[in-house]
Amino acid sequence: MIGRLNHVAIAVPSVDIASEKYKNILGAKISEPKRLIEHGVTTIFVEMDNTKIELIEPLGDNSPISSFLSKHPAGGIHHVCYEVKDIKSACVILEKEGVKILGSGNPTIGAHGKQVVFLSPKDFNGTLIELEEI
Repeated sequence: MIGRLNHVAIAVPSVDIASEKYKNILGAKISEPKRLIEHGVTTIFVEMDNTKIELIEPLGDNSPISSFLSKHPAGGIHHVCYEVKDIKSACVILEKEGVKILGSGNPTIGAHGKQVVFLSPKDFNGTLIELEEI
């Protein structure tokens, strides 16, 4: 079902400060910040040849990553994102296997303008997984 690793997301208190470190110290190519109101985050991507790192900062008081940052104030790995060819078929299979799809259970539009779903960390050894349709 899953294809390539699309990105690893790191929750940070400030995407601007974090991205400057990747840019100035590591020499990475950085995307422009993007506000994803429906996901409650501001995101910047660190572009690499084989994958991406997504830096995510809370957007507003109700951001789903605010509680993560309260436990990890310096930031940390938040989720991994895998590519899938057909997200709706993937959801059907996952639901049959008893995997909980977070939120409404239906795909939403993610940072790349493509459909995404998040899977409960309880079903994957404590790891929050995002699936993105390619």
